[in-house]
Amino acid sequence: MHGSGDPTAAPAPGEGLDAVLADLVRGTGASVGLAYVLPPGERVLRVAVVSGVVPKIAAPWARISLDDPIPVADAVRERRLVWLASQEEVARRYPRLGVVLPYDFMLAAAPFAHEARVWGGVVLLWPTWHAPALSARERDAVDAGCGRAGALLHEAARRGDRLPAGDEPRVLLPPRPSEPDPEEARAALDFAQRIPVGCCALDMDGRITFINTAAADLVGAGGASLRGARPWEALLWMNDPVFEDHYRAAVVTRRPTSFTALRPPDRWLSFRLYPDDRGISVQITPLTGVPGQDDEQPERLPSVGPGGAGALYHLMHLAAALTETAGVSDVVEAVADQLVPAFGPRGLVLMTMDEGRLRIIGHRGYSSEFMNRVDGSPLTAQTPNVHALTAGVPSFFGSFDELESAYPGAVRYEKRDAWAFLPLIASGRPVGSLVLSYDQPRSFPPAERATLTSLAGLIAQALDRARLYDSTQQLAHTLQTALLPHSLPSVPGLDVAARYLPAGHGVEIGGDFYDLIRCDATTAAATIGDVQGHNIQAAALMGQVRTAVHAHATAGTPPSDVLARTNRLLADLEPGLFTSCLYAHLDLAGHRARIATAGHPPPLVLHPDGRTEAVEVPPGLLLGIDPDAVYSTVEIPFPPGTVLLLHTDGLVETAGTDIDEATAAIRACLTEGRNRTADDLADILVRHATRAATRNDDIALLLIRHEAGGREPRP
Repeated sequence: MHGSGDPTAAPAPGEGLDAVLADLVRGTGASVGLAYVLPPGERVLRVAVVSGVVPKIAAPWARISLDDPIPVADAVRERRLVWLASQEEVARRYPRLGVVLPYDFMLAAAPFAHEARVWGGVVLLWPTWHAPALSARERDAVDAGCGRAGALLHEAARRGDRLPAGDEPRVLLPPRPSEPDPEEARAALDFAQRIPVGCCALDMDGRITFINTAAADLVGAGGASLRGARPWEALLWMNDPVFEDHYRAAVVTRRPTSFTALRPPDRWLSFRLYPDDRGISVQITPLTGVPGQDDEQPERLPSVGPGGAGALYHLMHLAAALTETAGVSDVVEAVADQLVPAFGPRGLVLMTMDEGRLRIIGHRGYSSEFMNRVDGSPLTAQTPNVHALTAGVPSFFGSFDELESAYPGAVRYEKRDAWAFLPLIASGRPVGSLVLSYDQPRSFPPAERATLTSLAGLIAQALDRARLYDSTQQLAHTLQTALLPHSLPSVPGLDVAARYLPAGHGVEIGGDFYDLIRCDATTAAATIGDVQGHNIQAAALMGQVRTAVHAHATAGTPPSDVLARTNRLLADLEPGLFTSCLYAHLDLAGHRARIATAGHPPPLVLHPDGRTEAVEVPPGLLLGIDPDAVYSTVEIPFPPGTVLLLHTDGLVETAGTDIDEATAAIRACLTEGRNRTADDLADILVRHATRAATRNDDIALLLIRHEAGGREPRP
């Protein structure tokens, strides 16, 4: 690595992160390490540096959404260490990870945190001979390394440097051993060639770097033709997941492993793999007797073609990822994140039909300008992607000459030289098409075509389900928007602001509601609540509750009776859902507020002297549980200069954060904005809430400032 030339200058973010990961691996004795970066404003972790493994094996986790059930996502989202002590624990807690890496290893994931922000995270793997828990020294090394990484990335972002999260992760190589004495090297080579046992060496990418004469004779190929190739790709009879699967197991677990394979027509060979951090040594010996009658049992798995075990596991990983998607955007991200690094295309385009045209809903590896030029192709156009959709038949073109011959005038992006055009068909109906493009000519053998066609089927089913989900969500959001107040009434003497923020990615619609009601010239009422559930039923019930509260408030009903009567209404409706609700009656002339609550978080008060507190209100039962429930009312001073904050629990409930600490932070925000308008103060609270890595619930807040002198609030 090269520095800037100034010994006092801060290291480039990439170089600094390389050094941190190297120290983490060395300090903990981990066999594999992956460092992830979380760019500002994003919710996707990107692998930046890997150690002890090649990017190909890490490809399924090159990009990880913070909402994914993956250890490093949990560690970053919840700002805690995740420790998995066995393969069984991996399979139980993270089944998607267990499907793709079904090997024995131990794993730790931890966040790169600095002050109030998380900048990424690290994943470390150990062989199973590691102790069942991290030692104090290892834990200290993880804490120190993550702290260094967090500070490094924070400082890089502050300087405006680009964070080290490109398309391809950097690979840390182990220190090179000292150069051998030439005579010693010749002697070692002579020894390896003389021994009657076959042996060869693989690098971490599975490519043969050395093979002796005995091994070449046993596998039936010349040593020169094998060097630089992967055995399962160079030898047709090894085109079986067994070899690649054991290579992957050796790399991940750092444990010796073995298997047997049949070299046609009738020769059984035993392969023993011995891994370390530089590669794998392989011993090859012929077997005597008949496998199945001896102790050595040949392992046989169904062939999956050129992709081998890697393609099989990537296919399973994508299938698992698609089962966890919700909307169309989730499907697009999952496909792009998993398919591109795992199956090798340089570019990907996903399209659906819309009013007789093909519309691009997602792409990777193309410029937006190019996509805009080809978006909206009519279904009558003579193009391969239209043909794939309308005919329902995939098309494969191994070079641009083939494509241009079939479709004169075909559009080419940069120097792409091979394409797969795949129809997306769900339940016999075309829902879209998938286009994959490659930089180099490609033969697309039958096994690869079958794999890509299977992929398209999985994507089509997920996309069809996602479109239905989005339609349902749009209906629910439309309903909720219609039921919430479009604007708050103008009440002399009050400066008010309201905010509503849907929950984070992947969470359905909620039933949060708020309202401000002008009762007469000197009184008003404020309410806020949260209906249980995240669906259309919750949104509809929210509208009924808000309407009932509004009606009772305008009739001058006391706070406790407003909740009691609304509760009886819900009990009569029997919706099967419960609702929290807080109601406040504001007497501006008497400078007091009377408050009652049905299981809702207490309001916060900012007093004129700058003090903040949570109002202690008897909680009361949630609405809809007991029709005879009784609610209590408390009275608090509400002089000019007082700010009352009503909010739902999404404002103070964040994964991995103590609710008392979160409430204290909100109170600090109120103090900070004590001299701001209600709108400005609401913005401060929203910015604070959205700094969290993830939110699992909607946020609604209603901020009410009693203005000194009773002047009209600003519009």
